[in-house]
Amino acid sequence: MIVADTPAGLFGPLFAAVQESGLFPDSKTFADARPRREPAAILADWQSQRPAPGETLRRFIFANFDVPRAQPAPSPDGLKLAAHISALWPLLTRVSGEPAPGSSELWLPHSYVVPGGRFRELYYWDSYFTMLGLARSGRQDLVENMIGNFGSLLDRIGHIPNGTRSYYASRSHPPFFYLMAALSRDDSVGGRRRRLAWMIREHGFWMAGEGGLAPGGEVRRVVRLADGALLNRYWDDSDCPRDESWREDIALAAEAPARDARELWRDIRAAAESGWDFSSRWLADPLNLATIRTTRLVPVDLNALLFGLEQAIAEAARGLGETSRADDFAARAERRARAISDHLWNGETGHYADFDLDSARVSGRLTAAAAFPLFMGVASADQARRAALALERLLRPGGLMTTLCDSGQQWDAPNGWAPLQWIAISGLRRYGETGLADSIAGRWLAMVEAHYEASGQLFEKYDVVACAAGSGGEYVTETGFGWTNGVTLELLATQDEAGTLG
Repeated sequence: MIVADTPAGLFGPLFAAVQESGLFPDSKTFADARPRREPAAILADWQSQRPAPGETLRRFIFANFDVPRAQPAPSPDGLKLAAHISALWPLLTRVSGEPAPGSSELWLPHSYVVPGGRFRELYYWDSYFTMLGLARSGRQDLVENMIGNFGSLLDRIGHIPNGTRSYYASRSHPPFFYLMAALSRDDSVGGRRRRLAWMIREHGFWMAGEGGLAPGGEVRRVVRLADGALLNRYWDDSDCPRDESWREDIALAAEAPARDARELWRDIRAAAESGWDFSSRWLADPLNLATIRTTRLVPVDLNALLFGLEQAIAEAARGLGETSRADDFAARAERRARAISDHLWNGETGHYADFDLDSARVSGRLTAAAAFPLFMGVASADQARRAALALERLLRPGGLMTTLCDSGQQWDAPNGWAPLQWIAISGLRRYGETGLADSIAGRWLAMVEAHYEASGQLFEKYDVVACAAGSGGEYVTETGFGWTNGVTLELLATQDEAGTLG
């Protein structure tokens, strides 16, 4: 299914011709281009002219589209790290204009902060970590604006897309909205009711299809296991190549001719919904992306977050006197907690992991996602202790590796990511595992600071083995960078509050 109002849907064969010709090194460039006139008129002219690939096609595209230019990396400014990050927020702040007809942009009512580089729009789970830093910088105005933007998306679309582009609207991202909502300082009854309504709407999106689902049943993002446990998986409501990575997805399908291409693309898109695009975590063969099987796994991080969402709804509803709703969601959270312990805890390896729907067993692969149940407080004391011992196996000179597998994918070794450091540090501290938490924080900050002093830049991801910029994936490592900025400020602040980290 190609979503009709995405660039691929609007421009059909023209879009495919541009993307598959490699006219732009980054497939996202043309997906983000703004048509200069009505899409139907552009498409009709292309069909009549049929410009040949190469310079003729390039001239046609630049005559009919405003093509986004690469964003320059922020210039080194000689400031101390925290001051540099605070100075970056205005450079990364955007305000929506009226989208041109046929543009992939989604309008937003308030100002917002983008990650940086090729990521020129608002992203979902990235924004929570950015907002931690905004709050530390005294930019509560932007925190409230971004909560309002996500609420607007829930009102208009029914869920929060991966990012604010039409081609992202068939999927979401890890559900961090309720944690963003908790950063609000609007304690009015009206504000609390709005945030509760938005959380309920998001929960409904993730649970769509749960009614009447029999044991062993699966529908979109919901699965009911053989024992009746109701859990969730990542999904995408489209099964075609991604607009922003069209050429890559077409090529991947060609590498696996025996596999149904639409099944492959759905699994690729589901991994994009997870935020871990891509990782050996989702692969049958850890070194072969064409073996991706995201939709056959029940992810531990997603279900820990949904446990937190159900708890947050129960607490907010009780505070507003909605006792029946509070009881319902508290019971949901309790059932999910049992299911996480029963199905997403690997007692043999001593860590949390994903449940494999095909083998009906929990995975033995250790990833940084194992920290999410600690972050959400769903682990028992013994599980937390054992999980901490397992997570220590991911510790390297620059912090926590994402997995133990060096596959060449960006969400694998040797890369570490700011959000996963923060999740692990927070979760470990929650259970009193302060030694490991402080070690992760201290190593990560030392690496980020050393790299900043040498280059004047912060990066999207880091190689925590070599203590250098990260690599791998579909695009070059970006600078900016929203969630690294936010987590770094939060860690610097907690370091100052707690004293020197070990």
